Amino acid sequence: MSARTLPLLFLNLGGEMLYILDQRLRAQSIPGEKARKDEWTDVDRKRVMNDIITTMFNKKFMEELFKPQELYSKKALRTVYDRLAHASIMRLNQASMDKLYDLMTMAFKYQVLLCPRPKDILLVTFNHLDAIKDFICDSPGILNQVDETFRQLIETYSCLSAGEFQLIRQTLLIFFQDMHIRVSIFLKDKVQNSNGRFVLPISGPVPWGTEVPGLIRMFNHNGDEVKRTEFTTDGNYVTPQREGSFDLYGDRVLKLGTNMYSVSRPVETHMSGSSKNLASRAKENIVPNPLAKEELNFLARLLGGLEIKKPGGSETGFRLNLFTTDEEEEYA
Repeated sequence: MSARTLPLLFLNLGGEMLYILDQRLRAQSIPGEKARKDEWTDVDRKRVMNDIITTMFNKKFMEELFKPQELYSKKALRTVYDRLAHASIMRLNQASMDKLYDLMTMAFKYQVLLCPRPKDILLVTFNHLDAIKDFICDSPGILNQVDETFRQLIETYSCLSAGEFQLIRQTLLIFFQDMHIRVSIFLKDKVQNSNGRFVLPISGPVPWGTEVPGLIRMFNHNGDEVKRTEFTTDGNYVTPQREGSFDLYGDRVLKLGTNMYSVSRPVETHMSGSSKNLASRAKENIVPNPLAKEELNFLARLLGGLEIKKPGGSETGFRLNLFTTDEEEEYA
């Protein structure tokens, strides 16, 4: 298991969380002059996004995150996102938080599976951070926080070998391997089966630095090419035009990790059989088993930078619903 996986896992899942919250906040917001006191406005949306991003990229929090360490349990990581989602005046009930986390994890799992080469997980992370910067483009102070994390990513990961990135990818896939939650967007696009497993394409661009399959070359003991044999493939492969930029600013080329909710689309989730069993076992265990000592220490350090913002004075917290109707939420 790679000790350099946690920052990439946290930042990409956090990026997906911000995509979903932004989409739902926009869908439920009311023009300021028409809104009642208990209704969302676009000003509230920006405030929530700013508060969460500020907390997410807190300097002390990032310092703890980037320390080499093993991945911890799903329960521990979920606790971090519960705190992060409530780092503003927004409040999510348990059903909406469950749905939010399901969408986050399945989206990033799909992106990891589709990465042409392990190193491209870094480009996926950069896509998430580029989009986060767009959310807070009018807040220079928060932008500086995100740029500092960008620099930490470049400093930490630019020198890693292909083998080390492969180990990071394997660590992420092990983390996601038991999650098979069906998501309506993926089902409608036919990239996910009814059992919650993803359908991987056999066509498209090959990884940067590799050749399109279809040719076998044979060499003699001197290293001279002596024979060529061509063969046909079932896929329609193409060579990528250029490599994505790993700089602070640049064209990432890779589209994985960009905001798939930028066009309004439904985002329902449905648990497959195995996931339902895991969830039911988790709900039976309301009082969690004691976590390992080092995991508790990790959570204590990590959560130290995550302050839950309590509404001040006469201000009340706003409730965000990730379901279409209240009846749907009650059913969940």
